[in-house]
Amino acid sequence: MTVTIRDARPEDEARWRELWADYLAFYDVTVDADITDQTWCRVFDPASEIAMRLAEVEGRVMGFALYLTHEGTWIRARDCYLEDLFVDADARGKGIGRALIDDLVALGKAKGWSRLYWHTSEQNKTARALYDSYVKSDGHIRYRISL
Repeated sequence: MTVTIRDARPEDEARWRELWADYLAFYDVTVDADITDQTWCRVFDPASEIAMRLAEVEGRVMGFALYLTHEGTWIRARDCYLEDLFVDADARGKGIGRALIDDLVALGKAKGWSRLYWHTSEQNKTARALYDSYVKSDGHIRYRISL
């Protein structure tokens, strides 16, 4: 099986929306439709920091990585935050998630980013096994205040 990683294109919208809906269902969350619309639009907005890489297998998009880069106070170059990573349930365990992360690592090295980081649910044992193969948790706990 050959996995091709590439930037999202406007014609990927319908398939991305299918995967996005499955991603939200996986985490048992909902977001307003306008947020989904806005997320898609931001990927193609040159003023936005949000970008998307897609994993394609035999011409079908099977996963995505939504990420953004930002400045930081403890680094010289930009950080990359992998905000969302998802692989179609039918394609899990076939290296697609790893291919998406490897792609961001390579992209980050080419662009001179300082770090790549992300977080996941403690209960997401399958994803955590993949993530732990890259690096162990740094022990930080996330706190979030909704405003």
